[in-house]
Amino acid sequence: MGRSRRVLGAADETGDGMLPSDMDGVAAVVRRVVAARMSDGDAVDDLVQETLVRVLGARSRLDERAVGPYAVVIARNLVASFWRNADTSRRHEHRLFDPREPTAPDGPLVENEEAAAVRAALGRLAPAERDVLVAREVDGKDTASLAESIGSTPAAVAKRLSRSRAKLRVEYLLELAGEPPSSRCRPVLLSLSVADRRRQAELDVGYHLLECEFCAGVSQSLLDRRTGVAANEVRVPIRVDADVVAARQQARELAREAGFGPTDATVVATATSEIARNIVRFADRGEMMMAIVHDGEAAVGVTVVARDVGAGIDDVEQALEVGYTTYDGRGLGLPGSRGLMDEFEITSEAGRGTTVTMTKWRRC
Repeated sequence: MGRSRRVLGAADETGDGMLPSDMDGVAAVVRRVVAARMSDGDAVDDLVQETLVRVLGARSRLDERAVGPYAVVIARNLVASFWRNADTSRRHEHRLFDPREPTAPDGPLVENEEAAAVRAALGRLAPAERDVLVAREVDGKDTASLAESIGSTPAAVAKRLSRSRAKLRVEYLLELAGEPPSSRCRPVLLSLSVADRRRQAELDVGYHLLECEFCAGVSQSLLDRRTGVAANEVRVPIRVDADVVAARQQARELAREAGFGPTDATVVATATSEIARNIVRFADRGEMMMAIVHDGEAAVGVTVVARDVGAGIDDVEQALEVGYTTYDGRGLGLPGSRGLMDEFEITSEAGRGTTVTMTKWRRC
């Protein structure tokens, strides 16, 4: 039987029921979704940029056909959070002049609930998965020792551990969120958690996220982890030339902390300062997020996400051509920055803003 079902909620936001997977098209879709729900132009710009940053952070874990639907899900959730926060602020305005300290949440109760959720999630794993995971995370055994004890190889054990962690994340979130509404939900969430693009394509994950509010909410927690990125991100606002210097220094320090040598740390700092300089020169304002990328406990690289609110770039491909410039400058610009980094991705919307995501990997 042919597939002819309509994507719920997608047609009104794309005009023809289809969601583009290229980032320029995704940016346009996201803007329509957000602008349809709010009128403040600055707020729209901020939420569109935040959506694109989150999508770029999760893109490597998604099947290409799921990128557009996931972007719509993120945009909807961010708009909903915006209005919830605005409503909460209005309801608590009378407390602005209350000199008393707010009542702190019950920390021990929260910790007990989370511990119970972890125990329940572990109980849902297969015994072999649970035993290896506990031996590694609790007992501290290395993969070589585990491989020898079960008659396997370190590579196979590492792969099993990765999948077990992914499954544990899903079961933990389901323990907190409740039982999913359909039998399809758990496989969908697991495919997202393990970043299995082939399985995502088989399950038609993108359309499922648009149709299932439950998975739309839970999936955001899975994908917003920005796999491997440390939680202690460094954020630098970019407005004036002094901010370029600050961004360069932060990038160098982070690279050295990640184990890069002086030369590669300078490379990371240079690429970062070039992008920061572009923000100062061409945009109204911007921000740079930098973080160390980890593989387990080992630092393996540094990632930098720069986003701005400004004129945007009319022709991204042309802007990335070596030697192209729109001003009489001698800096490396976008082409030079891309050449310095190992991974480089840019999305821009003319008249709105630009997001650049770049990563440098350690040479081990």
